Amino acid sequence: METRDAMQARSPEAPDDAAAVTKLFEAETYAKVGWRLIPFLLLCYIVSYLDRVNVGFAKLEMQQDLHLSNTVYGLGAGIFFIGYFLFEVPSNVILHRVGARIWIARIMLSWGLISAATMFVSSDVGFYAMRFLLGAAEAGFFPGVILYLTYWYPAERRGRMTALFMTAVALSGVIGGPISGWIMHGMEGVGGLRSWQWLFLLEGLPAVLLGVATLFYLDDRIHSARWLTAEQKAFLERRIDAENAGKSDLKIGAVFATPRVWLMALIYFSFVMGLYGVSFWLPTIIKATGVKDTLQIGLLTAIPFAFAAVAMVLVARRSDRHGERRWHVAIPALAGAVGLVLSAIWAHNTVLAMVALTLATMGILTTFPLFWSLPTAFLAGTGAAAGIALINSVGNLAGFVSPSLVGWLKDLTQSTDAGMYMLAASLVIGAVLTLSVPARLVDK
Repeated sequence: METRDAMQARSPEAPDDAAAVTKLFEAETYAKVGWRLIPFLLLCYIVSYLDRVNVGFAKLEMQQDLHLSNTVYGLGAGIFFIGYFLFEVPSNVILHRVGARIWIARIMLSWGLISAATMFVSSDVGFYAMRFLLGAAEAGFFPGVILYLTYWYPAERRGRMTALFMTAVALSGVIGGPISGWIMHGMEGVGGLRSWQWLFLLEGLPAVLLGVATLFYLDDRIHSARWLTAEQKAFLERRIDAENAGKSDLKIGAVFATPRVWLMALIYFSFVMGLYGVSFWLPTIIKATGVKDTLQIGLLTAIPFAFAAVAMVLVARRSDRHGERRWHVAIPALAGAVGLVLSAIWAHNTVLAMVALTLATMGILTTFPLFWSLPTAFLAGTGAAAGIALINSVGNLAGFVSPSLVGWLKDLTQSTDAGMYMLAASLVIGAVLTLSVPARLVDK
């Protein structure tokens, strides 16, 4: 047995040893959760985003085949978000009640089938109908995952996890651009189908397969995760319970009457304007600089998204480390606005336009994961389910407004310049509104 003097000599180090063991246990536990959840959710979102915006590549041939004007294309691309808007809140509330596993699987199966079926479109009315149905089917996936992450991660870790998940938007450009370009370049006439028909078919089927996989892979909550030990489950649940104790679990009706929720929706609307303006029109903008081959266009679209993926993770890590949210959202938004303006100024120089579009894409995409640290800082439970869905659905109406306005302005002016200036202004508004949010409400 140790002497009293020896015990006293060791005792000052004991708390440090215990803290080190606790810190190691925490790191190992969250690493286990991260490796289990994030890669799978990331893959699902890559497929989701690819199915949402592959119409930008299909446009390169589909528009001529179906005799669609830029206005009709912009409206069709954007009408996706009308269906999305109408079904977003009820979808997320259902997910909160029945569990993520079943509901996310349902969402993926239905949108994959509808996306593939778009290959049969033969008129502008059919184009509108399939885009609306795709939006209705996909409604609830993204806000459902944002809500799902609040079940597993406290605020100080959620920013970087959301950023990792949302790099799917950038990765879908890195992966999807070349793949879409290759399909458009190499599948023309195969089996008697046009290349854009193959695009919808080949990029819709992975969602169906992942939907089936979701039923077997995801766990609804911490307590049902068989891959965690009892000690790890208890630790994770204590962290979530402690954080939720200080949040507002609002009734669904109260969410609609909360001004700060509508402020978040307006901020998100401003950022989504920029996102889908770039996502839907990027291939067209690159083509206008003088690049004609669809495979080259596909490869070039990967460049801005590759840089954006890195920026998203680095900025989110810095935000989590410093516990600061507002400026980490506002500054990238302003950078995105500058990039859009420069892309219009340098529209006829491929190299300079690509530099500007890369800056714009980096700035725009970086705002998104950090934006979601704002509303999740004060919402919990059913209030979080309804609030996140409301913010996402209202914000994503910009996905209807943005491509429609850019298409209308392009038909009016025969240039995308005016559309880029309009999108830049929207990003500046979003940055200013973000800085109007009290720091005490969102900074951790």
